[in-house]
Amino acid sequence: MEKVNKKLLKLCSFYVSDWHLITMMLPYLNEEINKENKIVTILEKDIKDKVETLVQKLNLKNSEKILDTKWNVMKTKKYAEIKNLLNMESKLSTRLTIIIDGSKKFIDTVNKNIERWIKQDKNVQNIKLINCYEITEFNYNINEILDEHDKILNTSGERKIEDIFEGYEKSKKIG
Repeated sequence: MEKVNKKLLKLCSFYVSDWHLITMMLPYLNEEINKENKIVTILEKDIKDKVETLVQKLNLKNSEKILDTKWNVMKTKKYAEIKNLLNMESKLSTRLTIIIDGSKKFIDTVNKNIERWIKQDKNVQNIKLINCYEITEFNYNINEILDEHDKILNTSGERKIEDIFEGYEKSKKIG
């Protein structure tokens, strides 16, 4: 993973179903909102109804802000549209937490476009990128995914990868 700059922290998260993803994310997003981070989603599939159902059942301080987050599908992964979305959201806050969920190809393409946007936008302050992988959907080497990230997000929150995957060591790329 090429580190774009110190402004970007990349996390990965693994889940078994949309319900698991949402259950894991909501307490974390509640904390991010408390830190005055703006939540942005780039999703390959719609999870809005499930988010609304779960938020109604939980007693979260920031329920309204969580529900105001766009949980619908972003049908594109084109640079121009991602740039427009991030330009608009970064005007509202200099601290963005971006959640990306979809196939590995979708996530990789969106990540490249976000990294390109960060390199071009000098006003970007603090970006936390959370790539969410459904375990049953990807057939890639998990070490490859872990190597591309700085930390992991699970039900216990943001953690070092080595704390979750015992014996994991970041691969040393040659070239």
